[in-house]
Amino acid sequence: MRILLVEDEMEMAGALSVALGKHGIVIDHTAMLADALELTRQTLYDAILLDRRLPDGEGLAFIPRLRKAGIDTPVIVLTARNETKERIEGLDSGADDYLGKPFLVEELMARIRAVLRRPAHLAEPQFGVGRMVIDPLNLAVSVDAVPLDLPRRELLVLVALAKRRGKTVLRSTLEAAVYNYEEEIQSNALDAHISRLRKRLADAGAGVSVHNIRGVGYLLKED
Repeated sequence: MRILLVEDEMEMAGALSVALGKHGIVIDHTAMLADALELTRQTLYDAILLDRRLPDGEGLAFIPRLRKAGIDTPVIVLTARNETKERIEGLDSGADDYLGKPFLVEELMARIRAVLRRPAHLAEPQFGVGRMVIDPLNLAVSVDAVPLDLPRRELLVLVALAKRRGKTVLRSTLEAAVYNYEEEIQSNALDAHISRLRKRLADAGAGVSVHNIRGVGYLLKED
């Protein structure tokens, strides 16, 4: 899952990025609405977390601009402005949810899952590949009903490959599923994740194999 965080409080942004990262979410962060609009044009996000008081404007004014651009990504407003009138104003502006600061990360995760379950933004349900069952929304994998414990980045690679099972997935697509746009990616980092993932899948008897398509990307096949 990839989320855009639009937040100018650096301490809050850093804490959220770490906390949501533990749930397998890749976070792209910006403090500016102008940058946020450009990022949404370049990247397909699962959700947007939006503050109201930003250096270059009112966050709520960003939502109609998104919709006018044909971007229907769900928006959750995160703000200290949490009076009833302000919550109504936020929802009427087109926000999918409105959460007052301070809040628990667990509640935010529940709200993210809720907006992604709505028909207009329905996330892919659980699906089977080989002997695995993969739950993309909760980022969970099991083999023959036994949970498979994978490090976060290997799990993100697996989900990206499994969603396109039987098709070659470009290296750039896999890197986008694992890293945010600010991270410096080592040239062999993805290959290292794939190597470790292959061993874990083989050890678990997952019934799938990952193939290298030289110079292009990787392909997941059912055995």
